[in-house]
Amino acid sequence: MTAKMHLAELNFGTLRYDWDDPRIAPFQSVLGKVGAIAQRCPGFIWQMDEDEMDAAQRDPAGPFGAKPRTASTLSVWADAQSLWFFVERSVHGRYLRRAGEWFEPEDRGNLVLWWVPEGHRPGLAEGMARFRQLRSRGPSEDAFDFDWLRQTGKLPAPTR
Repeated sequence: MTAKMHLAELNFGTLRYDWDDPRIAPFQSVLGKVGAIAQRCPGFIWQMDEDEMDAAQRDPAGPFGAKPRTASTLSVWADAQSLWFFVERSVHGRYLRRAGEWFEPEDRGNLVLWWVPEGHRPGLAEGMARFRQLRSRGPSEDAFDFDWLRQTGKLPAPTR
């Protein structure tokens, strides 16, 4: 019998300004709201705790190499459709379209998706390894993005 698989996602980018800069305040003010919406969305399973994520972002030996202006999310979803709905169709999409106000243009929208066995909670090192794999080898069954899911028929084309 094959284990049920869920979808893990890691996304990250570098903020244009420090976290305590007033120009980042609008972004900071919606983080809790967007996180709460994610947790209520059908298909949401788990998200890495903010304190753990913050510590990893500041750790010089961590997966982000002590980039304190990093903003990131690591979560697990029941399936691709659930994650896509949250990203594009919930209030998250409205803020995603404003990313240019808050993130460095050359370091935003870093995303990797991969399948994990039901019950598995990936760590940042695992997510960054998948991200590096996606960047170096291109999308595959082991590390991919939304475009790959659409191309392989695992996610419908957008209906904008």
